[in-house]
Amino acid sequence: MVDTDEAYVLRPVGRVVSPLTDAASAPRQGDEGAPAAWLVFDRSVERALGDLSVGAELLVLTWLDRARRDVLAVHPRGDESRPETGVFSTRSPHRPNPIGLHRVRVLAVDGLRVQVADLEALDGTPVLDVKPVLGAVDER
Repeated sequence: MVDTDEAYVLRPVGRVVSPLTDAASAPRQGDEGAPAAWLVFDRSVERALGDLSVGAELLVLTWLDRARRDVLAVHPRGDESRPETGVFSTRSPHRPNPIGLHRVRVLAVDGLRVQVADLEALDGTPVLDVKPVLGAVDER
């Protein structure tokens, strides 16, 4: 464990609203058949949404609140025939700090709600931050 007296506080800026409710039946990656989902933001970050537009590609950081934090190695994609691999070399949600990274495309913007494609996060997952994909058409 890193020896530090610093405390890090993350405050969700919103939540995922999705038909996905069960990790066992959800796609492992967004491009593997994830349904459209909504990012519903807190009013306190409304100004941060001002320039989001349909078609934009975003990176959404989430807190995988149902993941285990004591897992350090996994069989990739849950396949026991594959060798055990350290979680830092995988996309496993189970890890010391279960931060999800999701590349999505904006389908609609409606006030504090942003509909996105390719998000495999479960319903209710806290959203930590949103960033534009570098190299996208409207790079900022």
